[in-house]
Amino acid sequence: PKAKPRRAALPAHLPRVEITHEPESTACGCGCQMKRIGEDVSEKLDYTPGTFTVERHVRGKWACAACQKLVQAPVPAQIIDKGMPTSNLLANVLVAKYGDHLPLYRQESIYARAGVPLARSTLAQWVGSCGVQLQPLVDALRQEVLARSIVHADETPVQMLKRGSERDGKTHRAYLWAYTPGRHE
Repeated sequence: PKAKPRRAALPAHLPRVEITHEPESTACGCGCQMKRIGEDVSEKLDYTPGTFTVERHVRGKWACAACQKLVQAPVPAQIIDKGMPTSNLLANVLVAKYGDHLPLYRQESIYARAGVPLARSTLAQWVGSCGVQLQPLVDALRQEVLARSIVHADETPVQMLKRGSERDGKTHRAYLWAYTPGRHE
């Protein structure tokens, strides 16, 4: 059988910020007080410009000895379910890629210099997942622009690196299209 790839542990040298999530009440419906029997811990990689930290989300498990009921706080919503990046890190990757035009292979080397090795394939998966999550916003924006009676369009040619030629710098012509509603309808 083919071995399933495993996610590498987050670097131990990064500072940890512990965030605890507990149920609103530890009183059971039968009237007994529940006892803590354990916890689930998940670690998320966070990024504030220039600083990586790890958020440790600790969710306590509480059980009632009388009726065997188990209670645990729900998992906080994440952009990528069961993923390790926080929204701050994802926002930084997207802004660096699209706002600052910084390719993922350069971001990969920047993060490695900071002591956090993030594979380019992982960064690419994150970008794709964020694109899926942002699709409703894209659809709404498209609908709003196309509802106008005047729409301006711009086609800009750009040089784009050919796949697999990051080191030798070979490029080909690609295009960016921008659309905006007219100001004077």
